[in-house]
Amino acid sequence: MSARYLLRRLAQVPVTVVAIVGLTFLLVHLAPGDPILALAGEYGDAEYYAAMRARFGLDRPLAAQLVTYATNLLQGDFGISFRLGRPALAVALERLPATLLLATAGLAVSSAVGVALGTAAGRRAGRPLDVGLRVGAVCGHATPSFWLAQLAVLTLAFGAGLFPVQGMTDARLPASSLGRMADLLHHLALPALVLAASEVALTTRLVRAGLVEAWRADYLRTARAKGLPDRRVTYHALRNVLLPVATVVGGRVGTFFTGAVLVEIVFAWPGVGRLLLTSAQTRDYPVLLAIFGIVSLGVVLANLVTDLLYGWLDPRIRYD
Repeated sequence: MSARYLLRRLAQVPVTVVAIVGLTFLLVHLAPGDPILALAGEYGDAEYYAAMRARFGLDRPLAAQLVTYATNLLQGDFGISFRLGRPALAVALERLPATLLLATAGLAVSSAVGVALGTAAGRRAGRPLDVGLRVGAVCGHATPSFWLAQLAVLTLAFGAGLFPVQGMTDARLPASSLGRMADLLHHLALPALVLAASEVALTTRLVRAGLVEAWRADYLRTARAKGLPDRRVTYHALRNVLLPVATVVGGRVGTFFTGAVLVEIVFAWPGVGRLLLTSAQTRDYPVLLAIFGIVSLGVVLANLVTDLLYGWLDPRIRYD
């Protein structure tokens, strides 16, 4: 990979994020709903509403608001939250670590488990284990995450008592670092498993299909003819199979965020998802746009990292 290619891709990141946030600005402001009514209630007088709109700059034409917002955005200013009266970017960044923790855990679980199950199914194509895994993958991919989250709460949390029902930590536990870490992982386990469920199904199907096709390749026939152990042969096959898997996983970072929003609401996880719901209900435009800007940056960077991984997974790929 050349330095010129890397610099060109990095230069595209801020342009893409600004374009996405600008388009989102128009969509958010054109959507039904009045943030002033959400903030001040429906029983104020017209003079009070006018003063509130003038305070937040909502009395100006939409084009003028967009120009002002774009100018401030280029300086790193996402505006002030209507509801909280604080910088919108700071409000969103406070919730970001919890969402990153949940999404990263879900991504790690789905990738590891999906590759393991897909490998097991691909090596035993047509056998009962393969059939069972394929049926389970189809069911898992078709199951909505919000329904699975509620089912998990009712059965594993309420019913069996194996996991906490809601939240990220238990305030009743002692403040020792080891105890806090164990408590955090206990609260994280069930939301991460629910978030990873549909992605496990997709990764399993991709790996299984890739391995079934790879077993027919000449280089694997040669490797088996030389007497290489099955583990080595499978490793060589996976190097080629993981290339499309990395493409799909990297491209579904935005889907992980969407699933995280629903999972966070069900499990009362204090992340960006719950903040997004609250901000949408109160029409808090600056916070909404700050969240979309952060998510857009994350998706663009994830796609960049995916492209860079190609060179590691397949040395034949060269970027100029």
